[in-house]
Amino acid sequence: MTFTLEDWHRRYRLQALWTESLRAHIFSKAEIRKARTLLEVGCGTGAVSAPLGRALPSAQVIGVDIDESRLRFAAARSRSCRYAGGDALRLPFRDGVFDLTFCHYLLLWVAAPGTALREMVRVTRRGGWVAALAEPDYGGRIDYPPPLDELGRRQTESLRRQGADPECGRRLAGRLAESGVRVKECGVLGAQRLSEAADSQAAESEWEMLREDLGDALPEADQQAFHAADCAAREAGRRVLFIPTFFAAGVRE
Repeated sequence: MTFTLEDWHRRYRLQALWTESLRAHIFSKAEIRKARTLLEVGCGTGAVSAPLGRALPSAQVIGVDIDESRLRFAAARSRSCRYAGGDALRLPFRDGVFDLTFCHYLLLWVAAPGTALREMVRVTRRGGWVAALAEPDYGGRIDYPPPLDELGRRQTESLRRQGADPECGRRLAGRLAESGVRVKECGVLGAQRLSEAADSQAAESEWEMLREDLGDALPEADQQAFHAADCAAREAGRRVLFIPTFFAAGVRE
């Protein structure tokens, strides 16, 4: 299947829901209510930046992304933020202009994550906060029961072929520290059982994302067989899917 912008927006909103409590914690530590300028790098369709802009009407919230179609989507749905085109590896801003710079599910797909983090640090004022709020690590993925473990391996291989770093998450805190940040908060997002409705929505979203990642690497008949096994395992209460997702945040020195 091919994702539309609406599909991507639904996916991004679901991811934002997963990290809602973490963002609240990190932003509280960063004293976000005192911030005047905030930047989201890789803002996509505005799933995180738009609500943040509405919550902070006295601050300037800016989202930057390399995909112009997603920027237009975000700008059309939010008057609370400014959106600008730009590459995470060469951010179009002066040094030290933001009180808080953050990204959300971005570095997995960046060709040079260390460079992106250094750019985020560069545009943040000294004493300001830099945060990478969610980076998955597919190398630590757990799928159960068999044969669904094979499905996880196929997705990881497909991501690597597309140029992603499936083990980006475990390197996150070290990379942030190397970029000139005194790391204050880091770890792995908690995992919990969702309500039945939320779990069903998350499962369907994960399956759609997996099909997008696999593309033509797995024949349609095999994808359908895996999907049936996934649904059967969930119905029996046996399905385990855990992708460790790391976060790291701290103060620019």
